[in-house]
Amino acid sequence: MTVSSLAPAPAYHHPTPLETIFTPASLPALFERTRDANPKAPFLHFLGRTYSYDEIYRQAEAFARGLQAIGIAKGDRVGLFLPNVPIYAVAYYGAMMAGAVVVNFSPLYSVEELSWQVGDSGTKVLVTVDVPELYKTAKKVLDGSALETLVVGSLAEMLPWYKGLALKLLKRAQIADVAFGPHVKSWAEMIPGGTLAPVEVTAQDLALLQYTGGTTGRPKGAMLGHDQLSVNAQQVAAINPFGNPTAEVFMGALPFFHVFANTALLNHAMVTGASIAMVPRFETKQVLETIQRYRCTGFPGVPTMFQAILDHPDLPKTDLSTLKVCISGGAPMPGPVHVRFEETTGVRLVEGYGLTESSGVVSANPYDGTRKRGTIGQLVPGTQVVLLDKEDASKLAPEGEPGELAVHGPQVMRGYWNRPETDADSFVEIDGKRYLRTGDVARIDEDGFLEIVDRIKDMIAVGGFKVFPSVVEDVILENPAVKEALVIGVPEEYRGEVPRAYVTLHDGATATGEELASWLNARIGKHERVDMVVVRESLPKTMIGKLDRKTLRAEVL
Repeated sequence: MTVSSLAPAPAYHHPTPLETIFTPASLPALFERTRDANPKAPFLHFLGRTYSYDEIYRQAEAFARGLQAIGIAKGDRVGLFLPNVPIYAVAYYGAMMAGAVVVNFSPLYSVEELSWQVGDSGTKVLVTVDVPELYKTAKKVLDGSALETLVVGSLAEMLPWYKGLALKLLKRAQIADVAFGPHVKSWAEMIPGGTLAPVEVTAQDLALLQYTGGTTGRPKGAMLGHDQLSVNAQQVAAINPFGNPTAEVFMGALPFFHVFANTALLNHAMVTGASIAMVPRFETKQVLETIQRYRCTGFPGVPTMFQAILDHPDLPKTDLSTLKVCISGGAPMPGPVHVRFEETTGVRLVEGYGLTESSGVVSANPYDGTRKRGTIGQLVPGTQVVLLDKEDASKLAPEGEPGELAVHGPQVMRGYWNRPETDADSFVEIDGKRYLRTGDVARIDEDGFLEIVDRIKDMIAVGGFKVFPSVVEDVILENPAVKEALVIGVPEEYRGEVPRAYVTLHDGATATGEELASWLNARIGKHERVDMVVVRESLPKTMIGKLDRKTLRAEVL
């Protein structure tokens, strides 16, 4: 039941054989190799300023020295609470050069969410930037948690000198008033001179804790090693059919803290010597200008980005001729958007699939030649899948029937941090191989193309971000008027899905849905905000009295 048995070589349309075996390495070692090959090559383009591979590498080494100077040792956790800015790459690779484990945090997190994950991961140092909203959240976490050090970078100093000066002089309200001290350090303080103390970083070392909901429950830290991350980056590079990879310029609109961008953008570019034209966050006009200015050749994104581009008035006058392919992941691509994007822009748009637990990428439609709309394509080289029986994951699905997709490959995580009890639910052994259960129901056609047909898990995909219903439910249940709550995803044209809360009230309570929605949305992350709260007389329950999300979803949808 593996795709390799269903997809013989003539039907496999990626340019590298499916059976390819990749050599794992530490990410710092790969970065050093790429830097040494062409030190002056551009790595990051950021709002008019270009950083070479050598520049980012040397700054990463300096940051590693700074971490050592404040006592960070091999295995310690360094958190990144950053938008897409150049110091993200510096801190990411610099922490790894020091032997530390990176922990990615979404800039959308509330104080409560960030505090919980800082505590769960054991993060000692948190890196952010002097954007008021981010700094205020990070400072509250520093004051109320076991976090030891907050490092604050200067956005103005990452810009071309004239833009940085304008920001400092004309837009002071956009710069946080940072209270530096023993536990709040400037980025400049963390880039000392001297020599990096030797640290042995191997492919077998843990590199990244990437928080996710897994298939059930509260967010958990997926443990991704240097081996998993380095191989997945090489797997993504191996499906590029366009020749010289160092000539590629990727549009960097995906947030780097997201595992998709971590692999498909940052590490992919780093292992091949490509460059990234990055923007702090997705703004359609800025993205179109960046594509044209830097002559981008590839654009990994989520469906909402491509919808936004279609809707923008500047699209007809933007030159997209250098784009060879756009890759959509993170959420299902609506068929009409897919067709309209290609017809309007003339750029090929292909869908792919992955998850945090697989380091980001499992499959993709070929960038050139045969592809199938509505599918998630063929596996990246070195990967195998099976389909499990939907009712009994210890068995394979009946031949020809859809089943739960389970993935085996060198990019699959080691497990969840501090959650050994989840292994039994997260993995299954088939023919002596360990397969990751995805929670997605799929079918495989005769050419080895995969199609997701249903979801077992309850997570809601909001424009590529995962929202965990239980987290939102826990917050709204703190409202004294609310008795019961269920949150489900409902279809939305722009983001694919949006959370919606259904509640019952305590006797005598009189809160309206609008009041509850306003109260709730002020207390959760932006991506978790509900489109409405529906007050009902009752919520569906199972025979044993448990709130029944499945039945509610069926009623509503």
